[in-house]
Amino acid sequence: MQRTLLSLAAAIAVLAPALPAAAQTATPTEAELARRVDQLATELATVKAQLAQLLQQRAAAPEAPTPPATTATLAPLAQAEAAPPQGPATVITSYGEINVNQPVHHKDQAQADVHRFVLGLQHRFDERTKFVGELEVEHAVSSADDPGEVEVEQGYIERQLSPTWAGRAGLFLIPAGLLNENHEPTAYYGVERNFVETAIIPSTWREGGVQLIGSFDNGLTVQGGITTSFDLGKWDYSDASEGRESPLGSIHQEMAQAKAHDAAFFGAANWRGVPGLLLGGSLFTGSASQSQPGLPGARITLWDAHARWTPGRWDLAAVYASGSISNTAALNTLQVGNATLIPSRFDGWYAQAAYKLWQHGDYALSPFARWEQFNTARSFADLGPGLTPAGQPTERVVTLGANFQISPEIVIKADYQRFRVDSDATRVDLGLGWSF
Repeated sequence: MQRTLLSLAAAIAVLAPALPAAAQTATPTEAELARRVDQLATELATVKAQLAQLLQQRAAAPEAPTPPATTATLAPLAQAEAAPPQGPATVITSYGEINVNQPVHHKDQAQADVHRFVLGLQHRFDERTKFVGELEVEHAVSSADDPGEVEVEQGYIERQLSPTWAGRAGLFLIPAGLLNENHEPTAYYGVERNFVETAIIPSTWREGGVQLIGSFDNGLTVQGGITTSFDLGKWDYSDASEGRESPLGSIHQEMAQAKAHDAAFFGAANWRGVPGLLLGGSLFTGSASQSQPGLPGARITLWDAHARWTPGRWDLAAVYASGSISNTAALNTLQVGNATLIPSRFDGWYAQAAYKLWQHGDYALSPFARWEQFNTARSFADLGPGLTPAGQPTERVVTLGANFQISPEIVIKADYQRFRVDSDATRVDLGLGWSF
């Protein structure tokens, strides 16, 4: 019995610290690793249950006479019956990127930028409860006279409620698309984030609220909750650029004294039941007028479907996202003649293929190609003859480039992006990114 207890305790000591470490390093390109983590969690739960059963049997059984034990023989048993060792209670993380953008037709507009610098903090209060937070600085310097921003990207408490279910409360990222929850520069191809998951799905999109997360043994993960919503009162009709660049990005609240009269609901499902394959989708819907005087009621709905497959050296991905805003005719009627009215529909999709061409130790070279189409103002609600704006043309962008991994945590990137509609935006990009 003692030998069995020691073996089980040793197994727990090995499995327990490995589980959180593996979970923290998983990325969407590591679907097989994520599946193994799920299996590891199941094995750990089984070992713990067997150990508890054996301890109960041992307590109920009559004590057999044993020879006097020395300190040397008691120490291993005491260590085996003690709680499994825990990792550090507090962990510091970081990611960031330094980019250079060179427009092909306007070389005088070349720009170098510390695009993002993020510090993260995770603190484990106990084996089931942790805090996750991230503080981000954009464009290196933030002040009244500088372009930078400082923002809390995440700040939530997570509690493991059961082996299957966990709960979160606070400010967290919305599980939409492939990029929003996994947006570190080592997790995606190209110097800049793709347009579908920045212009249609705003990146990095976070809301304040509560959610439940369920992780099942068949590889299915489900998420759902209630959060803050958008604020249509922030729409700038006189600015011809912001709303056209990203309709939802221009009216998200980021929990900065967010109006909270209207709530939103979201749900997402992702399946990793086959090694190397990820299939998923999400839905977000909520009112966005926030009961403001003179602002008609309106609802914003955004949904997406996404897939990623990593057979061998290949990494294949696709995302489609579509958004709508209701009652925009009433919202736009008094704003006719302004530069940017609120669109009733916007959408986009992309398909991407990458191939690990060369690898030696930690070094890896992965060329990739991406084709994407997106339209931030596909249609407008009817305002009457001569008053309704025409939908914007659909932009088509081809991106060709490569990611060069110095290590799993450091990447150098280069790409060429050709814009079909706005040809002046065609550019060459260089980037350095890290994540740990």
